[in-house]
Parts: sequence; structure tokens; C-alpha cells
Amino acid sequence: MNLEMIIVQIVFSYVGTFAAAFVLNVPRKMLNLTAITGLIGWTSYWFVKQIFANGILANFTGGLVVGIMGLILSRKKNVSSVIFTIPALIPLVPGATAYQALMYQISGQTINAIDKLFVVTMYAGAIALGYILSQFVTEQYIRLTDDVKTTVTKRFKR
Repeated sequence: MNLEMIIVQIVFSYVGTFAAAFVLNVPRKMLNLTAITGLIGWTSYWFVKQIFANGILANFTGGLVVGIMGLILSRKKNVSSVIFTIPALIPLVPGATAYQALMYQISGQTINAIDKLFVVTMYAGAIALGYILSQFVTEQYIRLTDDVKTTVTKRFKR
């Protein structure tokens, strides 16, 4: 893990997410924040993958980070979180592995195709689970902070 590789990962994750957001017609004012969300999600995925060499844990982490960032930014900018999360999740999608599964199936190597398809399913499930967990955790945090604000406001109004 050298500095050049880290810079390459950061630049291409930003550019890839920006391009996906542009194609998906994200409002121009939100393009940069969406790309930064994808950059942070991909960078967290990449660091976990480098440290633990576990693609499932890395995809889970990437989905979790993207989900949390998307919800935080959506509350700050008062827009839907989908604007930030959908383009930011695109770099995490295991497209190359799905392509390999398809190529194995076409070439008649069914066992290898099933193996790759299983890996794709595990990665996609990890991304989805991380994203869903981020939604749950963020909602609970927001509800807790809103309850605390309400309680404090009621006590000081008396």
C-alpha cells in the first residue's frame, strides 16, 4: 500500500462516482458532494480490503459508510438521500466478478460460474446489509437526538 496507489484509488473513485451521478441526472449543485460520498465509501472499502483481505467485510463497510454519509448530507442539504447514495454505491458493485461468472457459464465451466455467482451474491448482500444497517442506525440516532431536544425544550419552558 503505497501513496501512489492511494492517490489513484481516491482520484478514480471520485471521477467514477461523479460520472455516475452525472449520468443519473443528480442536480449540479450536489454532484461534488455525491462524488465525495463515493470517494469516502470506496476508500473505506479499499482500506478494509487491504487490511483484512476480506471482500465481504469491505463491501459491508463501503455500503455502511455510503449510507451514513448519504443520510447526513441529505439532512444538511434537505434533499433525498438517494441523490447521494445511489451513485456512490455504483463503484462498489461487483461488476467484474459478475462478468467472470457470465463468461464461465458461456464457456461451459458451470462449477466456476456458480462459484463466481455465489461471490457476487455475497458481495451484493454485504453492500445491501451495510446500507440497510446505516439507515437503521441513523434513524435511531435522529430519533434519540430529537427526543432529547424535545425533553430539554419542555423542561426549560416551564
